[in-house]
Amino acid sequence: MITTRTLVIAGVFAALSSGISLAQDAKNQGYLVDTYGNNIVTSSTTGLCWRDSDWTPARSVEPCDPVARKAEAPAPKVAAVTPPQPAPAPEKMLPQKIEFSADALFDFDKSVLKPEGKEMLDGLARELNGANYEVIVATGHADRIGSNAYNQKLSERRANAVKDYLAGRGIPANRINASGKGETQPKTKPGDCKGPVGKKLIACLQPDRRVDVEVTGTKAPAANSR
Repeated sequence: MITTRTLVIAGVFAALSSGISLAQDAKNQGYLVDTYGNNIVTSSTTGLCWRDSDWTPARSVEPCDPVARKAEAPAPKVAAVTPPQPAPAPEKMLPQKIEFSADALFDFDKSVLKPEGKEMLDGLARELNGANYEVIVATGHADRIGSNAYNQKLSERRANAVKDYLAGRGIPANRINASGKGETQPKTKPGDCKGPVGKKLIACLQPDRRVDVEVTGTKAPAANSR
């Protein structure tokens, strides 16, 4: 029983004795052809093509050997090119509002910075290092003890003290806006603090004595950012 589709001829002599010639045409090379060299000889019983001893899979032709085609050369591999990474963009700083207790910065009813107040502003200056400021606003506030005019001036002096100190730590002075609101924007509600002026009332009104620092701008990315 024939188990393969193509029959292989072991010798050339048998082909010649039957009036069949070896394939000379390059397109049919590897197969037996008729005496005119044009047509591949097939078996009269199976219809399969006759190969000669020169046949190799590389010489397969249709329809004799549809499964013995030449392997297509694989497409050349193209190395992936990684585009250069763009430089990280400056970080947009959201408006930041930092509230400093005036009692932490100054003694009561004073506008000269205390040593611990300077340490607090040193930390702020370090945090702002490398930032491109759009604006820095320092706003001073006072409690209701004293006259309106006095408290207005006190809040202004405290705001300017903060501005001058930050400017001395490398913050551009022309980007710092200092102003005072006096006692017009208290944190305490009416009726919260009662009684005569004394330690108890002063302590109760402490939230009203403050300096707000608000910053907006951009900050360069850290050196190890990726």
